[in-house]
Amino acid sequence: MDVPDDDRLVRHAKDGDLEAFAELARRHQRRIFHTVMNFMQNPADADDLTQETFLHAYRNLRNFRGGSSFFTWIYRIAVNLSLNHLKKHRREKGRTELRDDIALDPAGPAGSDPESGSLADELRRKLGEAVGSLPVPYQAAFRLVAVEGMSHGQAARILGCAENTVSWRMFKARRILQDRLKPYLEREVPHALF
Repeated sequence: MDVPDDDRLVRHAKDGDLEAFAELARRHQRRIFHTVMNFMQNPADADDLTQETFLHAYRNLRNFRGGSSFFTWIYRIAVNLSLNHLKKHRREKGRTELRDDIALDPAGPAGSDPESGSLADELRRKLGEAVGSLPVPYQAAFRLVAVEGMSHGQAARILGCAENTVSWRMFKARRILQDRLKPYLEREVPHALF
């Protein structure tokens, strides 16, 4: 059986085929949710924004020109919606609230002793808080590059800015994080984060 690629599904969806768009959503929902979750740190918000991402994509599918892959286009929608949500939340709350039980690296250090594991857990919690308190442009660059594993060029395309801008934001984000985490980094933690 011939499995249609994203380009063909997009063409069919643009012609009004709802099942074609549903297949695109099924293919990419998990990755989009993961991306949004990295920004939101809250499953309920991430689920809402994932749904909003696909709704926005469906409503604006006519505007998709195909200059990039469908995934890149929808990924950018997800990141922009996440950033807008963070900005709105900061205006409303004064600062982003993060849950203490969510860490950037949920797996933790393998084979470490309890004291080292406890220090690493505390460092991960503090790192999550520090990343969440970064100015939104720095936070976005940091999450895309350090958490999602993108290159500076890929992050620049998603954020709609120059690669040098992403590099500068990463530099500033790392300096801010190092400053905020200095008391924890001075302890002997088994693995380096920077």
